[in-house]
Formats: sequence, C-alpha cells, structure tokens
Amino acid sequence: MKNNVLWGAILCLISAISWGAMFPVANHAFHHIDPFYFTLFRYGFVTMILVVWLLWKEGKKAFRFEGKGRHLWFFGTMAFTVYNLLVFWGQDLLGNPGTMIASIMESLMPMISIIIAWVFIRQRPHAFTMFCVFLGFVGASLVVTKGDLGAFFTASNAIIPSLLIFIAVVGWVVYTMGGSRFSNDGWSALRYSTLSCLLGTATAAIVVFGATLTGFVSFPTVETMVVTSPHIAFMVIFPGVIALVGWNYGVSVITPLNGLLFLNFVPVTTLVIQILQGVSITAYDYIGTIFIIMSLLLNNVFIRLHQDRREPKKQFKGRVLET
Repeated sequence: MKNNVLWGAILCLISAISWGAMFPVANHAFHHIDPFYFTLFRYGFVTMILVVWLLWKEGKKAFRFEGKGRHLWFFGTMAFTVYNLLVFWGQDLLGNPGTMIASIMESLMPMISIIIAWVFIRQRPHAFTMFCVFLGFVGASLVVTKGDLGAFFTASNAIIPSLLIFIAVVGWVVYTMGGSRFSNDGWSALRYSTLSCLLGTATAAIVVFGATLTGFVSFPTVETMVVTSPHIAFMVIFPGVIALVGWNYGVSVITPLNGLLFLNFVPVTTLVIQILQGVSITAYDYIGTIFIIMSLLLNNVFIRLHQDRREPKKQFKGRVLET
C-alpha cells in the first residue's frame, strides 16, 4: 500500500511539473508553428498511444460507449477542443507574458471548481474557502495585469486572450468533474481518458481543418514539423500521456485533497523555467504566484482540520451505538 501511495505521489508530481513546463515549451514552439496545428498534432499522437494502450490493457470491449457517447463527446470536447485550442491560442496572442498567465490560470483550477460546484450543484463553500478563492484570484489578477488594472482593462488586445485562457481552464475543470460520473460506473481512468480524448480530438480536428479552409491558419511545412518535433514529442509524452493518465491514477490513490497540493508546482515550474531562460519576471509575477500557492495551502489545511473535527464525532456515535 505504501508503494502505491508513493507511486501515486510521484505521478502527481510529474504531472504538475509537466503542466508547468508545457507553457514555456509551447511558447518556444509558437515561433515556428501556430497553436492550432501544434495542439492537433500533439493530441493526435496522444490519442493513438492511448488507443493502443487501452486495447492492450482492457480489450475491444473497453471501446463500447454503453449509452454514454454524448457525455463522452461533451466532456472530451471541453478538454481536448475548448481547453487545448483556447489555452494555447490565448497564450500565443499574449506573447511572452502569456506563458506565466496561462500557468497561473491552470493553478486556479481547484478554486474554479469550487465556484462551479456552488453555482450549478448548489454546494455552498465555507466562508474561509471563499476567502481562499478570493486570495487566489487576487494573485491571478496581479500576474495578468502586472499591477496595472486600469491599463489592462483598456487594452482589448490583452483582455480577449486572457478571457480565452480562462474559458479554456473552465473547460478542463468541467472535464475533470465529469470524470467522477464514469469512475462511479466502474470505468477506469485509462478508458475515460482514451475515449474522451478520441472524441474530443476528432472535434478539434474538424475545427482546425475548418480554420484552414477559411485561411485563418495554414498547414505547416515539412521544415516546420522538423523544427518543432522535439516540442511536440515532449508535449505528447509528459503533459499528454503521462500527465493525463498519471494524474487520474495518482489522485485516485492519494485522494484528490492531497493531489491538489501538487498543483502548487505548476506556476513554480513555469516561473523557474522562465528565470533560467532569461525572461523578464516582474515582482507581480512573484507576488501573484505566492498568493495562489498560499490560497491552495490554506484551503487544504482548513479542509483537513474540518474533517478531523468531524471524524471524532462519528467515532463517538459509533461507540454509543455499540454499547
């Protein structure tokens, strides 16, 4: 059991670091290739790997939709079309600052899921959790606006890309929340990941080909593919296959509460890589990142303390019933 917990923690750590590293890698690739075909090639290869893996692991029967085709398509579209196309499109439009902004938005996923649960499931969060949500959004605002709110909101070329990234992150949160439906029905993380990725990537392909026909993007040349092949290889192996399946498995072993702590490594990894690359980092990037890390840590500690207070009561009731 201890080995499983350790392996689950390692997978969560690798996933978080991979997600933090993918934005600087993508930013470098965007000097040669547009984000649409970059995303399509990335998840085209990821889909093929997952299909072979699922066929070997669970057989042909695992490819049956079992009446869940529409839900699989919806959640897959949220992740592999809405998230993957919009997050990199927004990052590319913002240029170098988009790398840190996309990473910060990614680390806000737990906070965004709390808001979504409150609005749609009527699951009202505790006041302290709402304070942590507010703290996290303050941190994100500092990174996005660089401390100049007025200038940011008057610059439409910054608002729209940032909004695209935010919508993308919401799409991934919806996808993650949808995974619980399938796990409750006995679906493995690999099966849900593979079939949703297959349908979502197919939808993304239609969008990209449509954009190509309209002249919005163009098919990359052979030279472009050669130059960006190392970037795509990294995105396929680490943020793609390992992070997608590894995170789902790791969280199932160490629990979502413990898994959320590893998301702290997403903006930290991005920040470290940018510093090593010599990219100019502002004080607002540092302060905003610290705010988001603190919000995740404080909310995690609060939930643990809240659970510890409730468990003794349950144990006491159990003893009373036994006597």
